[in-house]
Amino acid sequence: MKQVLIIGGAGFVGSHTADALLALGYSVRVFDNLSKQVHTEGYPDYLSPEVEFIAGDVRDMAALTKVVRGADAIYHFAAAVGVGQSMYEIANYTSSNIQGTANLLQAILDTRSEPEKLIVASSMSIYGEGRYVCPACGETAPQPRTNAQLKEKTWELRCPLCNEQVSPVATNEDKPLQCTSLYALSKKTQEEMVLLFGRTYGIPTVALRYFNIYGPRQSLSNPYTGVAAIFASRLMNGNAPVIFEDGQQTRDFVNIHDVVQANLLALHSPGADGTAVNVGSGNPISVREVAEEIARMLERAIEPKLSGVYRAGDIRHCYADISRISRALGYSPRVSFREGVSELVEWLESQQAFDHTEEALKQLSVRGLVA
Repeated sequence: MKQVLIIGGAGFVGSHTADALLALGYSVRVFDNLSKQVHTEGYPDYLSPEVEFIAGDVRDMAALTKVVRGADAIYHFAAAVGVGQSMYEIANYTSSNIQGTANLLQAILDTRSEPEKLIVASSMSIYGEGRYVCPACGETAPQPRTNAQLKEKTWELRCPLCNEQVSPVATNEDKPLQCTSLYALSKKTQEEMVLLFGRTYGIPTVALRYFNIYGPRQSLSNPYTGVAAIFASRLMNGNAPVIFEDGQQTRDFVNIHDVVQANLLALHSPGADGTAVNVGSGNPISVREVAEEIARMLERAIEPKLSGVYRAGDIRHCYADISRISRALGYSPRVSFREGVSELVEWLESQQAFDHTEEALKQLSVRGLVA
């Protein structure tokens, strides 16, 4: 029975991955700091009693040095998460995401551990804007929108060559990276550190660039979590989901079960070793459609509020080209958005959500991060 260590394993992605590994006969060790922003009620009741749980923070080198010993494979999911919050909690995001990753790699090196696989959670946020196509100039990757453009509420992007409006297309892994938030920059650094470490020391490593994950167990009281959970929390409290810009911005929403599929494939196959691959559904959906579908499934006749303002660090369109992970690992999304939301809503019926959206918006507003 091989042992898998999941750093950040008590969270949304980590706990589902732990369940899948246990079902396959692995021994699973979870290391997590149970951040109050995510785990508002402390130790989560969904975490399997079969896991070996160790409380600790990635910023604690001594604790990491102990937990990496004996691990045959390591998933690194620990991170402070949130585009908006990262723009004013700079030290926290840097220490958690960058220094925490450095500590993990140092612990592996100092203990002379030789995991058979090291997998890090990366993020679609590192792309900035996705890929686009111009009707006159062909495929292009325009620079992020300027503050002047956003203040004019001109939301769509234009071709850098001819200034025609461009249309989004699927974003592949070769697209130049354009970090537009401190969170994105920290995830880019995490990814590059782990891949470089793997190349240097001969440890098979994979960076999984997750797109917008949704599903049961996502924190409903964390106003900086995934937008599907934020919208659900608002609706469950009788409030309208708040949408930035005009609601027509698109994202790729990938179900947690498909994410777990990718996590296991990366562990069991060498096809993506040494590389970064997208993990998404391959389908774009507007943020407004997401809010409306969740409201319909929850049977809440509440229309989303289109704020008409922008948030610093946000991008307009980005959805995944999943051809590389499909070729390399045999990944194929199995859960449609409607099916996934149906399962999410069924789970929501047993949950209590505390809506902190207004507080989060205030924190952004007083710092000039929404306008």
